[in-house]
Amino acid sequence: MLWVGGMFVLGLIAGSVLNCVIWRLPVMMARQTSAAEGSLHDDFPPRFNLFVPRSCCPQCRHTIAFYDNIPLLSWLWLRGRCRHCGGCIGWRYPLTELMSALCTAWIALGWPPGLDALMLALCCWLLIALLSIDLEHMLLPDVLTLSLLWLGLLANLHGAFVPLQDAVLGAVAGWLTLWGVYQAFLLLTRREGLGYGDFKLLAALGAWCGWQQLPLLLLSASLLGIVLMLVLRMTGRIARGEAFAFGPCLALAGWWVITQPAAVWF
Repeated sequence: MLWVGGMFVLGLIAGSVLNCVIWRLPVMMARQTSAAEGSLHDDFPPRFNLFVPRSCCPQCRHTIAFYDNIPLLSWLWLRGRCRHCGGCIGWRYPLTELMSALCTAWIALGWPPGLDALMLALCCWLLIALLSIDLEHMLLPDVLTLSLLWLGLLANLHGAFVPLQDAVLGAVAGWLTLWGVYQAFLLLTRREGLGYGDFKLLAALGAWCGWQQLPLLLLSASLLGIVLMLVLRMTGRIARGEAFAFGPCLALAGWWVITQPAAVWF
C-alpha cells in the first residue's frame, strides 16, 4: 500500500501543476496570437509562461504563499477563497488535484512500481489537462496532444502496453478515422463537425492502446458525448446547433480503455 499511497501523493502534486498548465497555457497561446497581430494589450507581465511569474490569485493577482498552495489541503483550509481578497477559488482547482490523485492511485493498483506505471500516469495527467482546457476553451493544444502521441509511441517502443506495430497503426488509424468523419460531415452539411485537435487526440490514444481498441474507444466516446449533449440541452447549457467539445469524451474513454488491461498485482 506504500506504493499506492506514494502515487496518490504524486498525483496530488501533479494536479497542482496541471492547474497551472490549464490556466496558463491558453493565455500563453492567446498572447502569442495577439503579439503576432500586433494587438497585445493585457495586464500580465511581459514574461509570462508556465514558470514565471509565481502562482497568484486570478482575481487580485497577489502572489500565493507556499503554505496556501498545498494541493487540496490549502483549498479546504481557506474554504475556497483567496486569503488576501476573499475572492472565490473555483472548484476546478481541487477537483483537478483530486482527479489526478485518484487516477494515479488507480494506476498503482494495476501496475507494479516501475517506468511503465510512471509513463501511464503521465498519460493520464496529459489527458486531464486536455479535458479541462477543451471544456473551458474548446481547444486541444498541439503541445499536449503531440506530446501524448510521442509518449505513447515511446512507451510502446518495447511493447509495454501494445506491440509497437499496433501502436503505430493505431496512431495512423486514429487520425484517419476522425479525418474521414470530418470530411464526410463537411461534404454533406458544408459545416465543420470536428476540430483538428480531435484528430490528433485520437491518434495519440491509438498510439497508447493500439488500433484494435479504437472501435471500443470511439463507441464509448460517442455514447458519452450523446448523453452529455442531451443533459446539457435539457439543462439549457447549450442550444441546438451550438458547438460541443468532443475532446473530453475522447479523453475519458481513452483513459478507461488504456487503463483496463491492468490486473491487480498484489
